[in-house]
Amino acid sequence: MEEETPEEQLVKQQRKEKKDLQAKIQSMKNAVPKNDKKRRKQLTEEIVKLEADLSQKHEEEIGQLQSTPATNVEELVNGVEAVEVEDREQEEVKQTRVSKAQKRREKKATQDKERESRIAEAEVENLQGVRHQEGVKLAQKLAQQQLQIKEISSDGHCMYRAIEDQLAQRSKAGLTMNVKRLRSQTAEFMRGHVDDFLPFLTNPNTGDMFTTEEFEKYCSEVELTAAWGGQLELRALTQVLQLPIEVIQADTPAIKIGEEYKSEQITLVYMRHAYGLGEHYNSVERLKEPANAEDS
Repeated sequence: MEEETPEEQLVKQQRKEKKDLQAKIQSMKNAVPKNDKKRRKQLTEEIVKLEADLSQKHEEEIGQLQSTPATNVEELVNGVEAVEVEDREQEEVKQTRVSKAQKRREKKATQDKERESRIAEAEVENLQGVRHQEGVKLAQKLAQQQLQIKEISSDGHCMYRAIEDQLAQRSKAGLTMNVKRLRSQTAEFMRGHVDDFLPFLTNPNTGDMFTTEEFEKYCSEVELTAAWGGQLELRALTQVLQLPIEVIQADTPAIKIGEEYKSEQITLVYMRHAYGLGEHYNSVERLKEPANAEDS
């Protein structure tokens, strides 16, 4: 078992604190009657401040971690002593035969660990609070619509996973699709409407419009890999699903695609600085209402 880095330990600790804060926020919401609009507006402001304060605390911890001598890092992160590392090593079980299925699981675990490590490194580098500011702006915009961010894993499929989640939330409409099917139908639609998409795709090395072969390769990557999705794929998906799609951003007006469809829209959140790793899509969900609130 490979020992976690101090950065990974800190990120895990901070994630727990975020979950604890969400539990506290839920308790605060439960204490405010649903029909008390003035108090609920104040509550929204209080929640934004609590999230901002926690984010600031996390940034300071990251800065402190970066400036702390390596010999003291373990104690800073979670107070464990070196002997605990030895105990964990003694618990490892050596296996002489590993099945193919287990090899696949180990490969995935390694990939997940590498991704966690990149996230941890990005958290350490994010000392200017760019991601924090983006998150605050998005929270304020979403609160105006009684929405909040629902986090989606950053594995290359985030846009499709966010849409999958949105469809699941409205499953009463009878329209559900998993990521694999969303990717497949996106690629199929693009192949069937070449003239609508090919002019917007250019070779990054030459600047020339994609050839037929390059376009087919692009569509195959959309269908079969974890290639990141963008506006072209969203435009295809709004046609496939025959639903309008709204993309909310922190610093620019929302993008709306497929407005010709009058059905209830799908809403996504586009983040430029998620985890410090670049662009990312999240889903949204309704702000949680108090379970014991009574309508007036």
